Amino acid sequence: MKNLSAILVRTAVLFLLLTGFAVAQPPSTAAPAPVRALIVVAHPDDESCFAATVYEITHNLGGVVDQLVITNGEGGYRYSLLAESFYGIALTDEAVGRAALPEIRKRELLDSGHILGVANHFFLDQRDVRYTQDIDEVLGEHWRPGVVLPEVERRLAAGHYDFVFTLFPSPETHGGHKAATMTALSAVQQTAERKSVVLACQDSRSGDPAPLSWKGFQSAQHPFSVLPQVYATDRTVKFGFKNALDYQIIVNWVIAAHKSQGAFQMGMNRADREEFVILESGAADETARTDALFHALAEQASHPKGVAACKP
Repeated sequence: MKNLSAILVRTAVLFLLLTGFAVAQPPSTAAPAPVRALIVVAHPDDESCFAATVYEITHNLGGVVDQLVITNGEGGYRYSLLAESFYGIALTDEAVGRAALPEIRKRELLDSGHILGVANHFFLDQRDVRYTQDIDEVLGEHWRPGVVLPEVERRLAAGHYDFVFTLFPSPETHGGHKAATMTALSAVQQTAERKSVVLACQDSRSGDPAPLSWKGFQSAQHPFSVLPQVYATDRTVKFGFKNALDYQIIVNWVIAAHKSQGAFQMGMNRADREEFVILESGAADETARTDALFHALAEQASHPKGVAACKP
């Protein structure tokens, strides 16, 4: 009888192990969803400000980054002399440059996006008329009325982005940069569903005697608030064989992709940090979400993934 009881007990235990063990375990923690971000900028090449951050999101964190560019970049013809022989076009002739640059700069941006791992590009093809620091000139005279803001709103609604990357609207920045940033912020603020965190970027050089100013331009028509925390991506983090590589390589590749913009090429290696602040948008947990993003970026910065690591 004892043997029979032992057999029954062992059988019951085996049955539980085979059929009920998984039920008794705590539920597994699902992996967090990949970060989703949208770049909203005025011109092809503006993405260089946060090139290392975008690269780390797409390559190190497995995130998804899309890009929306508002203008066609035609106003960049003045510094295109060196690119004339490369493209075989007299780009510094204003009429020729304005006709040819929209397509050229779009191709350059796609090359840059391939480097950064940008998933989708959206082009609004607004006019890039001239350099001005006046946001209202850009919004009222350069861009078609009633076009840009609804397009950004539609893209946000379709993409369900966690973050929006744009340029910090300082007083001395291009009016197009200001207009792109304020349009992105307005679009997020008007989002009815979960709002994106809006991160505004300036790049800087370590050891500069004058720290970055986070005082935005002043306009009663375009108010915004900046949260106090500053976040940074270090482009000089070392990795690879003998720690010989860093993210400046990626940034320089991006700059080099925009060959039609001669003066822009002078930015090689000028900055070694990408700094961000949050533009208050009403998004829930803006600071906590951004803390988590930059903590994850910092953890993975010295371990970029190559092709071998991505193979199943």
